[in-house]
Amino acid sequence: MTENKPDYANWMPKGMVAAAAAGTGALLTADIAAHIVSKGNRTTAATTVCTALTLGTAACAVTTGYFYALRKVFDYNGKRKLSKQIIDGIADYVTLPDGGTGLDVGCGSGALTIACAKRNPNAEIIGVDHWGSEYRDFTKERCEQNAAAEGVSNVRFQKGDAVKLDFPDETFDLVTSNYVYHNITGKNKQQLLLETLRVLKKGGAFAIHDLMSKARYGDMDAFVSKLKAMGYEDVRLIDTSDGSFMSRKEAMLLGLGGSTLLVGKK
Repeated sequence: MTENKPDYANWMPKGMVAAAAAGTGALLTADIAAHIVSKGNRTTAATTVCTALTLGTAACAVTTGYFYALRKVFDYNGKRKLSKQIIDGIADYVTLPDGGTGLDVGCGSGALTIACAKRNPNAEIIGVDHWGSEYRDFTKERCEQNAAAEGVSNVRFQKGDAVKLDFPDETFDLVTSNYVYHNITGKNKQQLLLETLRVLKKGGAFAIHDLMSKARYGDMDAFVSKLKAMGYEDVRLIDTSDGSFMSRKEAMLLGLGGSTLLVGKK
């Protein structure tokens, strides 16, 4: 990290791009070798192998290019800065009372935690994450370095699990999250949302952004009705691929279909 400059890393890990590129190189080498070995003696089996290797190389090359393009789009310092636009867009929905506390679930490199803290300097925001190996660039240390680089002191970070938050009921005045729950496999997404809302105080607000497609989340309109029946207020689903955070075309091309912000008060 450059001194005094935050580094929020990239939502598309460099390792995934490197692995795809390495795979392309390996397949290309095998493809060339297969063509050389079978030259002049092209049996049906050899033809099948060469064709499979050629197609595999092409597919892997396309995947590498796609992953590289994602890194360019998500780069905080790049031209598009889509990640920053999304983070700032969520933070704009966040208001905390003076002396209040907020929780950012799945804070990654601290971007949303810090953005919310900057907009609410008289409140404290806690960022939690399990910081797993799948996102090696996201660490607690990076979060703390980014907060220091941004000159933000009203944040703290700790290890946590979105499936079972290590906080009592009604602890926070705010809960927020960005693109987290869809990554948690084998868990009911609406139950994950209820677990997050469990730690929200009565009267507290929430702003949770994720890929809330029906295939992942089920009937979210019914979930909104359920929350309202439980006493939650001003609950609504906001389609963020309507041009506010990104265009529908971008959402489709970037694998962000179903991007939705769930907001309301308890």
